[in-house]
Amino acid sequence: MTQDIDMVYLWVDGNDPKWIAKHDAYTGKGEETSGKNCRGRYADNDELKYSLRSVEKYAPWIHRIFIVTDQQVPQWLDTSNPKIRIVDHTEILPEDCLPCFSSVLLEHHLYKVPGLSERFLYANDDTFLNQPVTPETFFAADGLPYVRFHWRALKKLELFYKEKILHKRLDNYKVTVRNAARLVERKYGIYFSSKTHHNIDAFLKSTYEQTRQMFDREIQPTLANHLRADNDIQRNIYSYVALAEKKAHTRYVTQHTSLRCLIHKQKHFRKLQKYNPVFFCVNDSQFATDQDRARAVEFLKQRFPEKSSFEK
Repeated sequence: MTQDIDMVYLWVDGNDPKWIAKHDAYTGKGEETSGKNCRGRYADNDELKYSLRSVEKYAPWIHRIFIVTDQQVPQWLDTSNPKIRIVDHTEILPEDCLPCFSSVLLEHHLYKVPGLSERFLYANDDTFLNQPVTPETFFAADGLPYVRFHWRALKKLELFYKEKILHKRLDNYKVTVRNAARLVERKYGIYFSSKTHHNIDAFLKSTYEQTRQMFDREIQPTLANHLRADNDIQRNIYSYVALAEKKAHTRYVTQHTSLRCLIHKQKHFRKLQKYNPVFFCVNDSQFATDQDRARAVEFLKQRFPEKSSFEK
């Protein structure tokens, strides 16, 4: 791999009074328990700081790191570091999309990040590297990205049975992944029932932009969703298209390679210690309490105690 590989993060400080006022003024709502719009969706527990520590420790070859924010900058971040570039929402989102409180909406515009390399990685601030990785971890010898899937699939029949027979409401994430899968099936005749692992993903910017333009008619109506909504099209669509066009390779993860830790479940932290995966996610949610968040921060402090060059 001789070409530069950049990394893009989405980050928000949901503890910021100015941001909270903007959010509440726009939505007309305060904190909710819904997974679409809850404290756990926006709370900042300094995860980004520890994620960057993991990147510097285990992937120092990353070229540049773009942090997409809403008129915010982490107080601890050294913005003079030449590898760091803050990208405001206004740089990549159309005016009609502002203000934006949905990562799904932002993900449809990642290819617009100024100066982004052709090969790039996309991460949320709650995703971490846990072991050394190389460019070959993310891109095959032919330069195409690996798409990491969970073995457990969102099978059509299971979703139909739950929704239509048992009359149970599907959660927003499953609905939006299915929306993406259906669009790709309609275009290519292939239904991808797997969903990507909840961690760092690899993309080609050219394929990403091609997909965005290909489904522009379907994506346009969702751009009015300043909060998450059930007609959203989840970013799995960019991986599905890459695979359908043979511009990516499939990899399936196990608990030894990628593990999602829900911070309100203490047993998940024990699983992290047991499996020692390459990637892990410390995932906040509508079920987490401030006590859970404090425990997660303490875990990250112990796991990544050394200050990175990205910090003041």
